Amino acid sequence: MTPRTAGIVLAGGRSSRMGAPKAALEWHGSTLLRRATGVLARAVDGPVVVVRAPAQPLPPLPDAVELVADPVEGLGPVQGIAVGLAAVADRADAAFVCSTDLPFLHPAYIRRVLGLLDGDAVLPHARGHRQPLAAAYRTTLAPVLARMAEDRQLKLGQLFERCRTHHTDDAELLADPLLRGLDPDLDSVVNVNEPADYRAARERPAPEVTVQRFGALARRGGAVPGSVRAATLAAAAAGVGLELDRHVVAALNGDQITRDPETPLVAGDSVAFLSADAGG
Repeated sequence: MTPRTAGIVLAGGRSSRMGAPKAALEWHGSTLLRRATGVLARAVDGPVVVVRAPAQPLPPLPDAVELVADPVEGLGPVQGIAVGLAAVADRADAAFVCSTDLPFLHPAYIRRVLGLLDGDAVLPHARGHRQPLAAAYRTTLAPVLARMAEDRQLKLGQLFERCRTHHTDDAELLADPLLRGLDPDLDSVVNVNEPADYRAARERPAPEVTVQRFGALARRGGAVPGSVRAATLAAAAAGVGLELDRHVVAALNGDQITRDPETPLVAGDSVAFLSADAGG
């Protein structure tokens, strides 16, 4: 059976190089943290949890996203991952763990990494670097990481040396045809640590998504382009002359029904807009 999977976002970093909290950085009408949680929710079948520093303010998030506080500040990702895994251990066998600053994270990458989990952890070596904050972990590692934090063994590399780790690379990741087609350069692991990184990422074009209007909406505003560039549902709606309100809903990839304007979109998505009014 496929293990139940959860998503964990570490938001407690100090963002010292960025000079501003990365979680709240604007991203095409949303925030980096909102995007990370939304992408995770699309790729896992269990809870999505954000681990924050004590009393750390965060931008608005959907009600379904759970917040847990890191009880000890300054112990880095070892402590944060321990807290996150412990929070979902009763509801998931494995979790994809990421930082908040991966604006190009794709659900296909998350599913591919989780699908390679045949031991305790999957550690990608992608785009020339190890990616422990775009990796998969068994929830049974929570007490191991907690002990490491207590002993001030704060290098994640020590964990991978003592557990059954599947080391994967670009070639193995991209052997999955779906990931190869949607994220061929593994941009999923591109992070933004400094203002220049953020500016460069922000200047990239938004993902290309397919859009359609149905029912009464199909007769509004003339012809609809087959695709638009949009990183959020609101941007996709604007691209076809619509505003998301109580009269309009969207079907994402034929199943997820939503009118949340900050729903993140990724390359390959298909969005169908429908009238929410009776008889529409």
